[in-house]
Amino acid sequence: MTSLLIINGPNLNMLGTRQQSHYGTLTWNEIYSDCKEFAKSLKMDLDCKQSNSEGDVVGFIQQSPELYQGIILNAGAFTHTSIAMVDAILAVDIPVVEVHMSNIYGREEFRKHSYISPVALGGVFGFGKNSYLLAILALHRHLQVKP
Repeated sequence: MTSLLIINGPNLNMLGTRQQSHYGTLTWNEIYSDCKEFAKSLKMDLDCKQSNSEGDVVGFIQQSPELYQGIILNAGAFTHTSIAMVDAILAVDIPVVEVHMSNIYGREEFRKHSYISPVALGGVFGFGKNSYLLAILALHRHLQVKP
């Protein structure tokens, strides 16, 4: 069975309480429950890891190919700062979909640059919880296509 990993970076453990105008009122546990149910309907397994530490997130990426066929990465603020995450993505042979609940290109100027986008399979931005669901669907479709 195909397995995916959601990796959430800093402050995403605060969903439901932080900046509700950008991120809504759902907690991560509520979002993750919906994501697991959706993945299951596609006959896929789904796990999640979160850390506020850049080194932990890099480690999650590096360890992923041993257990997963795809990564959904919401790197949070590391999106705009982390060359280490880019290097980790380039070092593994696994498709990565970049996700953001808010539209990073419609926010503050510093959020409009993503180091992750150029090395990701694609990205989903600005659809709240549905950004994760769309990323699951995108990886499902991508992994179904065999050259």
